[in-house]
This record gives sequence, structure tokens and C-alpha cells, in this order.
Amino acid sequence: MATPTMNGRALTAVETCPAEFHEILHAAACATELTFEQGLVLATAQGPAFEALVAVADRLRRETVGDAITYVVNRNINFTNVCFVGCSFCGFGRGPAAPDAYSLSFDEVVRRAREAWERGATEVCVQGGLPRDLDGFFYRDLLRAIKHAIPGMHVHAFSPMEIDYGVTKTGMALLDYLQMMKDEGLGSIPGTAAEILDDRVRQELSPNKLSAARWVEIITAAHELGIPTTSTMMYGHVEEPADWVRHMLLLRAIQKRTGGFTEFVPLGFIHENTRLYRHGGARPGAKREEHLRVHALARVLLHGAIKNLQVSWVKLGFEMSLACLQAGANDFSGTLMEESISKAAGATFGEYVSPEEFRARIRSIGRVPAERTTIYKIRRSFDDPQLDPRPTAAHLPRLREEGHVPYTEGSY
Repeated sequence: MATPTMNGRALTAVETCPAEFHEILHAAACATELTFEQGLVLATAQGPAFEALVAVADRLRRETVGDAITYVVNRNINFTNVCFVGCSFCGFGRGPAAPDAYSLSFDEVVRRAREAWERGATEVCVQGGLPRDLDGFFYRDLLRAIKHAIPGMHVHAFSPMEIDYGVTKTGMALLDYLQMMKDEGLGSIPGTAAEILDDRVRQELSPNKLSAARWVEIITAAHELGIPTTSTMMYGHVEEPADWVRHMLLLRAIQKRTGGFTEFVPLGFIHENTRLYRHGGARPGAKREEHLRVHALARVLLHGAIKNLQVSWVKLGFEMSLACLQAGANDFSGTLMEESISKAAGATFGEYVSPEEFRARIRSIGRVPAERTTIYKIRRSFDDPQLDPRPTAAHLPRLREEGHVPYTEGSY
């Protein structure tokens, strides 16, 4: 029962897996929307069935987005690590009196954004902790300061948790608040604070976090106003495969209604420095097969809905990221220039990768590098490696040393 859309590795893998998997993967390859039950079968696949899942996911990636691996030149700016929420999986947040607590001035945020612009960045990702004394219009004013100084910079900022906090602090209606932010230049919203969109799991991870329904409400409202968002899922902690499937199918349903998701980003749990792990409440993150399984499952379940699947290199490292880019993913994330949530939780994969290094790693698996915008418009495709300059000291000026660790699109 082979389909003409499968050949080579995918066809061989499907033909050798059990009949039940064969039928499900054939349906996926034919663009049939899979059910929860079918998704759960794939999420728990073993042996030849698991290999078939990975192979079909890679084939669907090629059919959907081709062989380019995209990346964005960006900088993460975290204006504060002071936060009252107290997520058990977070190693970043601090109390206001902590010796390593910090809050950046608007001038410092703008300086970092301008420095990124001068180095070729097209995006800044701006997020931070939630201090109790935050002014209701802080997010608006910070956004206004960045856009006034650098009008051409795309500002990808303020997770649904931060949007909800801004709404609470100002007393504005959600749609009015989001429209105000859009009018001030908000380009897109990180779809973080999702973790697992099931309140049973969320209660265990962070009882002070917004509910799954509120996350969906904020994301949907943003899409309705023409503000695109990413979508994310954190895995490798207390959740089970059934939770992955329900989460992905919920995102698929939202995308069918709004079309507002630019990408899906699986975020592996970094456990070392988190309360959730230290107190015995979580497993120590995902292993290699689980990383591959989650990325491949996402490609198959979201096929026809969310076409871009991003790896988080700060969480996975490069070897694992490249493996996931051969298991359904097609985007390498961003250069970041700064990274801190993952680092604070125990990740050791660095804070900055130059575009030149991204391109070299992409070519190492036989794919074509392409620089994109936040909303996946291709700025430059690097088809010919002979025309691609190698990194030099001039290409890689050092950032000014800062007194604290930076952040990634990972949690708030």
C-alpha cells in the first residue's frame, strides 16, 4: 500500500513496519489528518515503527518546505530576571532581593537592540520575568522605545503570560491591549508559556501560571488581530506521550481556525538546576530517541497545518539538532547573541552562533542554508558554499561583557 509521495528511505521503512503503523503513516503521507488514537500509536512506536516514523517525517518535511534549513539573525534581550511566578522547571527567575537579580533600563535594552541591528540582526526577542511592582504600561513603553530608536527592527516579544500580566495591570480588555501593542510596533509574539496545554500537568509544573484556556484565548486573539505567534511545547519532565499528542492536536485546531502560527518549537526540558527535578518530580530531560520522536511526531501530526518545525539548539546541542533536522525539522532557530533560560537551568551549549557557523553545520548534512525573517520570508539563500565567506574576527565582533547571564525563547 505504498503511496507515490514516499520513496527511498521512507518507503523502505514503512514497508518493514507493522501493518497498523503502515496504515497510519500511509494516511499521513496522503495528507489525512490523524486522530488522537493514531497519534498515540505513533508517539509510542518502537523499533522498525519508530524508524518509519522518523523516515516519513523527513519525507514530509522535504515535500512541504524542501531541503533548505532556515535560520534568523536575532538577539534575545531579557529586561529582568525578577519574577514572582515560581515555576518549578525554571532556573532563571529571582526574588527582588536576590544578589544576582537585575532589571535593565530602557536605554540599555535599546543599546543592545541597536548593537544587534548593526551586526545584521533583523529581530530582537524581548521577554523577562514578572516583577510584582511592574507598571501596567511597561511593555508598551519598552516596545515604543525600541521601535523609536530602530524602526526597521522586528520586535518578537512578550509571551502570553506577559500579555496576560499587562492586561491585568492596565485593566484593559485583551483585544484593546493587543491592538495597542500592535499599533506601537509589536511584530510577533513568542508562543511560550505553553509548556503542556493541559491544566493537570500545568498545575504540577506551575500553579501560578495562566491556564491552558487563557493561553489559547490570548494566542487566538493575537491571530485575529493579525499578530503572528510561534507555538511551543516543553517535553521531557512529568508529561506522557498522550500529552504530546493532545497538545499538538490542539495547536493544529487553532491553526486551522486562525493560520497565525509561524512555526512549532519543541523545547526539551533542561533539568539540572530546577526545583522540579531536584525534588524528584521529573525525569532528567529527554534522551536521544525521545528528542527524535517528538520532532518526527510533530511533523506528521501538524502536516498540512504548521509547516515550519524549529529545533532549539541551546537545549539540544548541535549534534542532536542536526539529527532532528533529519527527522522532520527544517529551521535552526536564531543566532541569539544572548541566551539565559536554558543556561540558568543547566544547559551548556553556548550563547551565540554566528551565521557562518550555522551555514557550515547545515551543509554538513547536505542541506542548503537560508537566512529568513521572523515570519519566514527568505532573505538570502546560500546555495554555493564557495561564495560564502568564512568567519573572521571582523565578522564576529564581541558583545560587550555583561554582568549576568542572558535568555532564550523558552519559558515565560
